[in-house]
Amino acid sequence: MARKIIVLLILAFLIISNTIVLAEYPWSTPSSEKYPWLDYLASLTSERNVELVILTRHEASIQSLTRTMFLQSEVAKKLGITNIRFLYVAAESWPDYLEKAKQRGTSIDVAWGGGPTLFNYIDDLGYLMPINPARNPEHYAIMYELSKIPEQIAGSETYKKDSEGNIRWIGASISSFGFTVNHDVLNRYGVPKPVKWEDLSSPEYARYLPGTPLIATADPTMSTSNARIFEIILQAKGWEEGWRILTLLAANAIIYSGSGDARDAAIRGDVAIATTIDFYGYMAMNVNPNCEYIAPEGETIVNADPIAILTTTKHPVHAAAFVAWVLSEFGGQQIWLDKGINRIPINPYTFNTPEGQKRPDLKQAFNKILETRGILFNETLSALWIDAVINYFKATLVDVHDDLQYTWAEIAKAYLDGKITREQFEYLTRELAKPLTFTDPLTGNRVSFTLEYAVTIGKYMSNKSIADPLKNSWINGARERYQYVRQLLQQMLTATTSTPQETTTQTTEAPSGFSPLLIGLVVLVVIVIGVLFVFTRRK
Repeated sequence: MARKIIVLLILAFLIISNTIVLAEYPWSTPSSEKYPWLDYLASLTSERNVELVILTRHEASIQSLTRTMFLQSEVAKKLGITNIRFLYVAAESWPDYLEKAKQRGTSIDVAWGGGPTLFNYIDDLGYLMPINPARNPEHYAIMYELSKIPEQIAGSETYKKDSEGNIRWIGASISSFGFTVNHDVLNRYGVPKPVKWEDLSSPEYARYLPGTPLIATADPTMSTSNARIFEIILQAKGWEEGWRILTLLAANAIIYSGSGDARDAAIRGDVAIATTIDFYGYMAMNVNPNCEYIAPEGETIVNADPIAILTTTKHPVHAAAFVAWVLSEFGGQQIWLDKGINRIPINPYTFNTPEGQKRPDLKQAFNKILETRGILFNETLSALWIDAVINYFKATLVDVHDDLQYTWAEIAKAYLDGKITREQFEYLTRELAKPLTFTDPLTGNRVSFTLEYAVTIGKYMSNKSIADPLKNSWINGARERYQYVRQLLQQMLTATTSTPQETTTQTTEAPSGFSPLLIGLVVLVVIVIGVLFVFTRRK
């Protein structure tokens, strides 16, 4: 009897619980098993034949597959979404692009991909729509899909919530950051496999410079993923040590305009190592089995790559439907499973689908990320310093890269050949990488590029009248710095080429027991006496 009562109580609890869950959403008997919110959203608008415009940092392969899958889905057909138009715009241009769209009254509906820093920035500018079902009922669909996603993964938040409890953006996929190595190239050149960020600054990778760089990286003003990698190094290693690593990493590398180009260089075997986001590493491993992705233990972070509705949308219901579809294990999460893309879904239910069960490698990567030990990344600091950091990197390490690499190649060669000591090598690398001193355009004072200065000047980097002269002073200062360090190296090399034999020849020209000063005095006296003798004879 007691067992029957317990079973009945459990059944009653499950029924009540299920009723409560269903009561959270304004639909009861949906016609779509995969998307229970679809009928409800369709009832909120009569607008059909809609083109959605998506502002994105995702590459063409993701855009193409998304367009195909979404337009074939029951979501697009039910809501009459007939086209998706992607706007692939450089990260630094997003604010201007959105402002011009706002002024023209042009509808841009969704922002997708580009990293938390970029989304936090445009959120601060007022371009992200708060996810608030009480105000916008279509947002119930998003909240339903969000309920399947963990609040945190490896200590990182999967969505951003404001002070009022509204959600601003939601991660659509997760990523770690590290480097992809090509074992064939490592073996060919006899260089070690890196396991931490500092390894990328090793002189071992400079053996064949400047002719053959063994590392590939990307311009952070053109690559949000590499910008995040450089920020991770600064936060993991500290400001001065971080810039030393970044300077020597850049000196060891060929710097591409995009992160995809750096990845492809590792796949082809043009380089031994490329700094990459994890899914680029997994892609490389699928294309070339000699490649391996490495996330530096204790020195990486896990990012949720965002999606959000924009305040510039004229199709809020359709935009909400697209966001909900992207978060669904039956919809956009399937995109990441494609072997040409290889990203890690943020929705763990994706691995329960038939397609997800065919990707045990990605599930293993997902589980590995759950166990990842990374750094505590400061997103607030990132938002404050990012523009200064990436522009300083570009000015000092990209724009004068030839000068940097030539100087570094000479230093590394001198050290590897035993012509300078370890102490001299470390001194030269510190001089090469230490923060520049320059005139602050805001105050006219001489300042150094400290962390505090980066935070102060960061908000002015969008002002060309301030930023352009500042970047020019960084370029000129870096060029002068590298020339100065080359001179220091030459002085060291010159000092070590003075042999003991030459020194002995110079000191043994004087008779033993007489100092050079005494000899000089004797010579002077003889000359004076000679002059007086000649003068007396003439008289």
